Order: sequence, then C-alpha cells, then structure tokens
Amino acid sequence: QVQLVESGGGLVQAGDSLRLSCVASGRDLSNYYLGWFRQAPGKERQFVAVFTWKNGGTYYDASVKGRFLISKDNAKNTMYLQMNSLKPEDTAVYYCAASIGGNLRSDRIYDYWGQGTQVTVSS
Repeated sequence: QVQLVESGGGLVQAGDSLRLSCVASGRDLSNYYLGWFRQAPGKERQFVAVFTWKNGGTYYDASVKGRFLISKDNAKNTMYLQMNSLKPEDTAVYYCAASIGGNLRSDRIYDYWGQGTQVTVSS
C-alpha cells in the first residue's frame, strides 16, 4: 500500500503561483511513478505530469509544460508541483497518484490516489 496526501491548493489570481505537495508513505517508492492529475467540474480527470521517483525523470502535458515543475524531497518522501503563471483553465481538484508503470498518461494504471486538493484561479 502507498498512502498519498496532497496539500497546498488555494484560491489565487491569474498569473500567480502555487506549490502543491504530495507526501507519500507506506512503501519504497523507488519502483514507482508518481503522477499529477486534475479534474475540473463536469470534466474527465486529466493528466498533468509524471515523475519517476528513482531517477527524477519528468514528463509534462503540453498544457502545463514550461509553467509547472515537479521536484522532490527524498528526506520528506514528498513530491512537489510548482505551478507558475496560473490560468483560470488550471482550476481543478489536483490529485497525486502512484503507479508501477504502463501508459503513464492514463489514470487507469495508477493504483493509489490521494484525496485531492482544490486549486482555483480567478481571472
């Protein structure tokens, strides 16, 4: 089992920044990929980015590439999503999730999920 807890969401204005945190516990994460997804009201859950815990590799969706950045703190078993130049269309509940592999853009291959954190960007 992997437990994931997100935090850091909030209400900001367009152009502002936020940093989300995802604290992981329960298993050795070296074999896991940690993904960020988001879901806006009335829409399907959308892939945002993924992070390879073992080697720090990252991959971003085109909609956030250049604005969002993943990092980690090994000592705290925490992954961060730094979100810059936020836009109203970034408004959603953001989730982190863990998977051992597969099509990392698909939420179906992620076995463990956090509870989500709300990000609201006003125009």
